[in-house]
Amino acid sequence: MTYENSLEFALKLDEQDELKKYRNKFHIPVINGKETIYFTGNSLGLQPKSTKDYIAQELDDWAQWGVEGHFLGKNPWFAYHEMFAKPISKIVGATEQEVVVMNNLTVNLNLLLVSFYRPTATRYKILCEAKAFPSDQYALEMQVRNAGLNPDNAIIEISPREGERTIHNEDIITVIEAAGDTLACVMIGGVNYFTGQVFDMKAITAAAHKVGANCGFDLAHGAGNIELKLHEWDVDFACWCSYKYLNSGPGGVSGIFIHEKHCNNTDLPRFAGWWGQEKETRFLMEKGFNPIKSAEGWQMSNAPILTMAAHKAAIDIFDEVGMEKLLKKQRLLSGYLEFIVDDVNESLNGSDKSLEIITPRNWDERGSQVSVIANGYGKDLFDQLTKEGLISDWREPNVIRMAPIPLYNSYEDIYRFGEILKKAIDN
Repeated sequence: MTYENSLEFALKLDEQDELKKYRNKFHIPVINGKETIYFTGNSLGLQPKSTKDYIAQELDDWAQWGVEGHFLGKNPWFAYHEMFAKPISKIVGATEQEVVVMNNLTVNLNLLLVSFYRPTATRYKILCEAKAFPSDQYALEMQVRNAGLNPDNAIIEISPREGERTIHNEDIITVIEAAGDTLACVMIGGVNYFTGQVFDMKAITAAAHKVGANCGFDLAHGAGNIELKLHEWDVDFACWCSYKYLNSGPGGVSGIFIHEKHCNNTDLPRFAGWWGQEKETRFLMEKGFNPIKSAEGWQMSNAPILTMAAHKAAIDIFDEVGMEKLLKKQRLLSGYLEFIVDDVNESLNGSDKSLEIITPRNWDERGSQVSVIANGYGKDLFDQLTKEGLISDWREPNVIRMAPIPLYNSYEDIYRFGEILKKAIDN
């Protein structure tokens, strides 16, 4: 598409937008009496207006039924998590058997590493990207230490080439091949939180398997943001949060994927809990753990119903729209945002104060997020944008992260951002 930096053009795109009605299904934050331009769905998605009703339904059933709500409520709590299998499987490209919603993200990452990072005397290394999200780094470090190993020797980090911002996928594969039979596990953020780069998960998984290692991904910035085909790519495990692109509330529940080839392996080590026990024998309360032959077998506790209700409100919207339509609009929105940043940058006439997009331009390597280095400006520029009603995200030392979301952001939002950016730079 040929973009134009004009309000008329933005309004025309909004009028043609087949998803425009969904903006009204979300609460848009209002500050100082004015709707904000909310570009932080990559950090915390906005609240669907239906969330309150979904949670109220469970509160009403709790009030009416007490413990009997597990079986007599409108959405019986006993099997509440089962409602997510079908819609979540479509979002991450899995079978229904391979996914389950439970716990929170880093809890799930650690639980999965118990099963898929099984170091031996000779095969003990684990590979991740440099500048992974801190929680991932901490989890990997402690998994290694818990195995009695030194993280300096056991963790391999892959960095961008000198002078570059993102990591070449071929460099990841080269490092996997070099590690060879010393490599026990690959665990990479499928979408890098800092740059927004999407890694070639299919190729990385194949390379890991070729040397005999397991391969998994933290999809905190992937689920609901990019096309995923976890089953087809033969990924061993993955986990994600629901509060970013999936709009399910602060600290919302997480989800996990475990490939079906592992689901039926009841001998695969894991931390056990009663909700992962075979359903037919769960309430016999007997000794001896016999896990469910699906991703449900990694559950430890029964469902946190109130947070899952918020998750269901959001996922029902996703299921209604479908990832195909979301991704189609996403490319237009984020492409327009890139165009506006480039247009403003051109007006700076090559000065030492410039805007540098570090997110890959190739759509196979990125999602909604656009990360911009504010060269020569510092945090003052970000603070000025915030005062003018742009809710974005700052990452040290000088990166502004923005992610227009197809469910609730408009093309007018993008245009208005450009006007605010020009004003902030002038100031």
